[in-house]
Amino acid sequence: MDQEKIKRAIYDILVAIGEDPNREGLKDTPERIARMYEEIFSGINEDPLSVLNVEYHENTDEMVLIKDIPFYSICEHHLIPFIGRAHVAYLPKDGRVVGLSKIARVVDILSKKPQLQERLTSEIARTIMKGLNPLGVAVVVEAEHLCMSMRGIKKPGHTTVTSALRGAFKASSSTRSEVLSLIFGRLI
Repeated sequence: MDQEKIKRAIYDILVAIGEDPNREGLKDTPERIARMYEEIFSGINEDPLSVLNVEYHENTDEMVLIKDIPFYSICEHHLIPFIGRAHVAYLPKDGRVVGLSKIARVVDILSKKPQLQERLTSEIARTIMKGLNPLGVAVVVEAEHLCMSMRGIKKPGHTTVTSALRGAFKASSSTRSEVLSLIFGRLI
């Protein structure tokens, strides 16, 4: 990541909006934002499949569901955050399971780049399918988009929900219903 280019760009933005980038509260802002961008966009050059290479074999083919994985991402249309939680379930094939933190790490990596919620949801499902080769994957993502809360329509508190179903979760209505009832806490 080119820290110097980011600093110059932020300096120029401050000037363009009519601020004095040299005043007390803003003089270190370009450097702070450059460091922040390195952190919040750290998923750009990271391979989420690499975290799924540590697997275990258990005698199970029962659903594994990790609920309420917190994440934040940056909307690629406005470069404003969207913040939410992801629910990821998979059905192990041949007893192949992975540490629970690895699923959360996949969500983390994929969310740390300019993103769309719809794409993020699909990328999580695709990564789990490719990395674990399970019988199925279900991903539900719920988020508030600050581009809708702070600007434009100005509707704070809204939730956008997206889902991606693969394999058995897509093919079987009973499996799909089970995972959705576990995620949302009611029969679907």
